[in-house]
Amino acid sequence: MVDVYYFVAVEFVDDPNVVGRTYWYLCDFPEVSTGDIVTAPLGRHNNLQQGVVRKTTRATEFDSPFPFYLIKRIKSYKKV
Repeated sequence: MVDVYYFVAVEFVDDPNVVGRTYWYLCDFPEVSTGDIVTAPLGRHNNLQQGVVRKTTRATEFDSPFPFYLIKRIKSYKKV
């Protein structure tokens, strides 16, 4: 059996350096939905920042929206 993972695309609207871009993350919270606020590591230093979930999807490791071995994880979330 192949594991299916939950992925979210996040936009960091308060960071002028990356606003308008989305970044894919692995999410251990399947109840997260579009529009929710999440805290996630960003950049090479993995500074935690808040962002908005723009898209969600489920996929296997081989079909992930970003190379699986590079993907980071959502740390926490807040329902909106």
